[in-house]
Amino acid sequence: MEESDRQVRDGEELKALTHPLRLRMLSVLREHGSATATELAKRFDTDTGATSYHLRKLAQYGFVEEVAAEGHPRARRWAAVHATTSWNNSEVGETGEGRTAAGWMRRQQAGILVSDAESFEQLQDSLPSEWIDAAGIGDLLVKLTPESLGELWGRFYAHLDELKARDAGDEAARRVSIVVGGFPRPDEPKP
Repeated sequence: MEESDRQVRDGEELKALTHPLRLRMLSVLREHGSATATELAKRFDTDTGATSYHLRKLAQYGFVEEVAAEGHPRARRWAAVHATTSWNNSEVGETGEGRTAAGWMRRQQAGILVSDAESFEQLQDSLPSEWIDAAGIGDLLVKLTPESLGELWGRFYAHLDELKARDAGDEAARRVSIVVGGFPRPDEPKP
């Protein structure tokens, strides 16, 4: 059964996600529900042995689990255990391996943003104007303390949870990709 969030506590756990096929399989399981290794292999044009191996590796770290399967008695279905994965940068970054894994994950998230922006540009002609007007991207440069940035994250996720609950049964709702980031910039010398 899928729970809300998986809080990763160390770099080794996060590293388990840094294989591109594992991350893509986990994403598909989260978005489309359970699947067999064979189904995933067809979807990603790879062999069943590879998808089986990577599913077992994801299961080893608690990201996926085997679920009851109907039909063939030997069929093994896999499902995501959590809707999202998060981590504390300080905890995960205690090792070089953890810092490398967190950096890789951040770059993957940035890549999703680029892909989503490109998809939106291709879809614009087929979208109603209210979706075109609601979509967007922004970049702000503000001065905040670490506490304020943490508070911003907390409020953002709490408000997002409220909006998801409100729109859950609305037929006008559709999947929306939201990628956000907040990073301190290096100090610049004063002129």
